[in-house]
Amino acid sequence: MKRILLCTDGSIFSQSSYQYAAWFSTKLEAIIDVLYVTDTRDKTAAKTKNLSGSIGIDASEALLNQLVELEREKAKLNHQQAKLILENANQVLSSYGVKAVKLIHETGFLVDCLHEFEAETDLIILGKRGETAEFASGHLGANLERIVRASHKPCLITSRQYQPIERLLLAYDGSASCQKILEFLRDSQVFNGLELHIITVAKSTEDQTARARIDQAKQQAISAGFQPVCRLIDGNPEVAIAKYKQENNIDLLMIGAYGHSRIRHLVIGSTTTQILRTSHIPVLIFR
Repeated sequence: MKRILLCTDGSIFSQSSYQYAAWFSTKLEAIIDVLYVTDTRDKTAAKTKNLSGSIGIDASEALLNQLVELEREKAKLNHQQAKLILENANQVLSSYGVKAVKLIHETGFLVDCLHEFEAETDLIILGKRGETAEFASGHLGANLERIVRASHKPCLITSRQYQPIERLLLAYDGSASCQKILEFLRDSQVFNGLELHIITVAKSTEDQTARARIDQAKQQAISAGFQPVCRLIDGNPEVAIAKYKQENNIDLLMIGAYGHSRIRHLVIGSTTTQILRTSHIPVLIFR
C-alpha cells in the first residue's frame, strides 16, 4: 500500500479521518491524496432560463444578468472554501508526521470523481457522516453507501472521535469479501504486532459449517503472523458484533461489504449497513 485517497468535506467527521489517514500513512510510508469536491447539484442553471414570457424581455435580461453574477460570486466562495478545507487537512496531516500530501479540488459529484483516482489508490478513507452530521445522527453520509458500492478498493469509514488502533476485530462469515481481509492481513504490514480478534456469528455454536469457517480463518491469520483470539458466537450478527466490540475494547472493525446472498449491485449488505450506522469505531470494509 503506497497511496491513500482521503475524501473530505471539512465536517466534524472529517477531522478524525485526518488522524486515521495519518496513522495509516506513517505506518506504510504512503502518499495521501486529499480530495475535496465542490458539489454542483444546487447550481442554478441561469444561462438556460428564459423568463421573458412571464416577466418581459427587459426584466428577464436584467434578472438573468443578476443570476449569472450571483453564480460567479458563488464560484469564488466555493473555491475559497475548498482552499481553506484542503489547507486545514494539510496542516493536520503534517502535524501528525505525514510527509507526502497532494491536495486535489474537483467540481461535480464525489462518486463520479472517484473512478479518476481509484486505479492508483490502495485505500479510500472518508467520514461516516458529512456536513449534516448534527441533523442526521442516525443516518450515513449521502455518498458513503454509493462509494462503498462503487469502489473496488478497501474503504475505511471513520468515526467521529479518533482513538489509537491497538485491537482489531474481524467479523468473519466465510464470504469472498472476508477472504480479501485475510489476504490483506497477510500482505500488508500495517497491523503487525496488534491484537487480532476473529468472530463468526451463527444461529448456533454447534453449527459445524460456522466452526469450520472460523478454524480456517484462524489458520490463515496464524500464517500471516498473528496469534488471533477466535470465538464462535450465536445470535443476531449486528447485536453480537456490537456487544463483542464493546466488551473487548476493539479499536477497529474489519468486515465484508456483502455476505453470501446479498443483492450486490443494489445495496451493501444489511448487516454491514446497520453496523456502520451504530458503530463508534472506524470500520474497514472490503468488497
